[in-house]
Amino acid sequence: MSKISFKNDYSEGAHPYILEQLGKTNLEQQSGYGDDEYSEHAKALIQEKTGNLDAKIYLTSGGTQANLLVISHLLRPYESVISANTGHIAVHETGAIEATGHKVNLVNSINGKIDLQEIRETVISHNDEHMVKPAMVYISNATELGSVYTKAELTELSDFCRQNNLLLFMDGARLGAALTSAENDLTLPEIAQLVDVFYIGGTKNGALLGEAIVFIKKGLDAGFKYHLKQKGALLAKGRILGIQVLSLFQKDLWLQLAQHSNTVAEKIAEAFKVRGFNFFIPPQSNQIFPILPNALVEKLHEKFDFYTWYKVDENHSAIRIVTSWATKEENVEKLIECISNR
Repeated sequence: MSKISFKNDYSEGAHPYILEQLGKTNLEQQSGYGDDEYSEHAKALIQEKTGNLDAKIYLTSGGTQANLLVISHLLRPYESVISANTGHIAVHETGAIEATGHKVNLVNSINGKIDLQEIRETVISHNDEHMVKPAMVYISNATELGSVYTKAELTELSDFCRQNNLLLFMDGARLGAALTSAENDLTLPEIAQLVDVFYIGGTKNGALLGEAIVFIKKGLDAGFKYHLKQKGALLAKGRILGIQVLSLFQKDLWLQLAQHSNTVAEKIAEAFKVRGFNFFIPPQSNQIFPILPNALVEKLHEKFDFYTWYKVDENHSAIRIVTSWATKEENVEKLIECISNR
């Protein structure tokens, strides 16, 4: 019997509506390289949703690609990007940013969120031409540990970046999960006002693939389409991205799917709580990190797939449980039952 997976939020394919739209439009002839009517409609819809009709939007296939494209486009050869030590660009992208010639300045994080004081110290300490020049701050929302930025936190970070001539870039691979978190007090238009560039993830939220990069600050996207082509990211059949992103934003499907992933994660988290288990960090979105006895971890592994994240002590480990837009209630109940019968 195959195991039930809680390893990530991209194990399933795509939401049926997206597949329906891809099939329905399959034989239509459309312009290539992102100039098709579906991509144009998707971009206009995102401009409307962000409340910024001047935003420049580009569609690409995945999160690592989006991070590499944005950072390598915006930084000069001698400039660096500041990231939390848990940041995706620092841990899980195989040195993609460094491979473009840009140093990643690591700073400590607090529950996955970047420490503003450490950013300040990094900027101060890089003070002459014998060092790289920090020019961007990279954050993820939701973070790699499932936490979400509050309006106060993002505003403080935005103010600091603008006062110190730093670009603020938000990785939104799980932005839907952040915006539908019970802990969230930010709106999409507010995010668009506080950052210089961000992207909205579809790959981890119901699409086969697709992320929408949104340039907010005027002029940042100058020449970006050339950059896309040179890096192999400008798809001839750009319609594949456009149809999916459009499908997600019509009737706010992307938020409905993210809400489901958060709701079932909250149900699992509550089951761990009532049984007396603590968490590596407080659960806030669709990634939860309960601390369990190793014996229970082994028992759960018999029926479920998940990552053992961190060794807490000789007898306990933090595991990572990730739910998705397609997580079935019956599988949630099976996991809860297994926890209960430990």
